[in-house]
Amino acid sequence: MRLDDEEKAMLAGELGRARQWAIEHQLAVGHFFDAADFVRVGQAHVMADTESLGASGVVWLEGLAALPSAERRVMVPTITDPRGLDFASYKRLKQTEAMADLEARTIAAFEALGVLMTNTCINYQTVLPPVRGEHMAFGDTGVVIYCNSVLGARSNFEGGPSALAAGLSGRTPRYGYHLDVHRAGSKHFAVRTRPRDLADWGALGGIVGLSCNSYWEVPVLTGLATPPNSDELKHFGAALASFGSVALFHIPEVTAEATSLAAAFAGRTVPAALSIEQAHIEAFYAGYAAQGDKVDVVVFAAPQLSLLELRQLADLLAGRHISPETTLIVATSPEIKFAADRMGLTPIIEAAGGIVTAGICFYQSYAREMAEANGWRRLLTNSAKLVNIIGGYGYQPTLASMERCVDSAVAGRIL
Repeated sequence: MRLDDEEKAMLAGELGRARQWAIEHQLAVGHFFDAADFVRVGQAHVMADTESLGASGVVWLEGLAALPSAERRVMVPTITDPRGLDFASYKRLKQTEAMADLEARTIAAFEALGVLMTNTCINYQTVLPPVRGEHMAFGDTGVVIYCNSVLGARSNFEGGPSALAAGLSGRTPRYGYHLDVHRAGSKHFAVRTRPRDLADWGALGGIVGLSCNSYWEVPVLTGLATPPNSDELKHFGAALASFGSVALFHIPEVTAEATSLAAAFAGRTVPAALSIEQAHIEAFYAGYAAQGDKVDVVVFAAPQLSLLELRQLADLLAGRHISPETTLIVATSPEIKFAADRMGLTPIIEAAGGIVTAGICFYQSYAREMAEANGWRRLLTNSAKLVNIIGGYGYQPTLASMERCVDSAVAGRIL
């Protein structure tokens, strides 16, 4: 790989041991993907929850944090994905003091590195959205696909160490979705039904993702009569990335680079469209059906909720009471939680018996341990991404609209 003078200085250790580690790590990644050189990034977004880090990972992070300040501070704005624990609610979820201690140590290490503890997977809705053509080093797959597709920024799925390395070095290897050649559409889907609910958009993302099933496929969607809004695109993209490992999609005249169908395919021949009908959406839901089952936990997360989603949830819960046999958990960003508190939405949800958490995401928060501690098995959610992931933690997941989730939480069984 070609290195500029600053990169050579990093590699030689002239800018400190942290940056030397960072550039060595990134060179290994770049060589693997045949990157020709590095590209400078505007932001880095680190996925490093304590469940993934483990005790040894936290010790390693603390080692970086113990280096002299000039060596360890990140070079570009670096933010964090959801954490593993919310200190205001962890006891109610039966998370342990050992988990809380590990979380506190991780936060202290990140802060010593100059990382901003945003603790969110919806930074594009809450922090600083990138602009078209801006290169990033983002970790969370939902963040990457939204920013690549809707905003036209450029990022690959960065692993936790790679995203931190990008923060320390200010660049990332130039491969994959940093290059024009990989950003053209490769598959065409004609949507013959208009999703009505956020869960429908997630189901659509799951269907398209399963049809692609490759990081290098770029689906193009046509047939939507009206443009989806930010939350709809958020749920669609998060599910698409989860079910298909997809990092970019195009919707002509909606997403940033798809000014037309021809532009979405970069002037190449437009392939015949695969049709997606209402029956496909219904079949997707049926794969997770469990009508009549007792519902142990209802989760609104993955991705974190926007302020508009919290308003919808508060309206649905106002004056009602969740069954004592059911736990309802909401996850949002710290900024949105503050706004929801200020606007009186949090008290409505909590008066109904819900738990509103800030800065976490359910499946990154010791989900298996919480299930064992609370006796949870049947999980209900409006997040298609979550139903795809959470089965691996011992849950039986069901997908439903937000309204049906709330009705079921009140009834204590899946309606």
